[in-house]
Amino acid sequence: MKSFQTIVQAGMAALVFFSGAACAGLFSDPDPNWKEGDYELPAPPLPSALREFPVDVTSRNRFLLDEHSLTVGEDGVVRYVLVVHTTGGAENVTFEGIRCEVAGWRIYAVGRDAGEWAVARDAGWQPIIDTAYNRPRAALAKEYFCDGPVPPRNVGEVLRRLRGMEPALK
Repeated sequence: MKSFQTIVQAGMAALVFFSGAACAGLFSDPDPNWKEGDYELPAPPLPSALREFPVDVTSRNRFLLDEHSLTVGEDGVVRYVLVVHTTGGAENVTFEGIRCEVAGWRIYAVGRDAGEWAVARDAGWQPIIDTAYNRPRAALAKEYFCDGPVPPRNVGEVLRRLRGMEPALK
């Protein structure tokens, strides 16, 4: 019995040691010198490039991401076009960004008829709070884009996750 306790204690000590080292980056402050990189407004979304993703079992809206618009910037921001089809038949299109390091999001532009963009005014970074309005962003950040505070390595990694071939790290 004594050796079993010793093994368990040693295992627990190792778990604490390795967990602490692995989580050390999760408790650091965001880069105070971070600056957002340049970006371009994407082309209007094409129906063939839209990938539906689950958001909430209670929502009857459909949430889609335009795969052609997806970028992972040098600044760590994942940018994408979000398309929401409402149950009433409306379509809402936004060009947005998620910054994993601070769990934040922002809207860059809103889609208009004829594929034009209206640049959002005063659209600063907002925290991703898992509410009904922010649920699509929370789902994208948690399930497809971010590994905690770390952005994906590249667009291919996000596309594999969206297509169900690679789970996000939890």
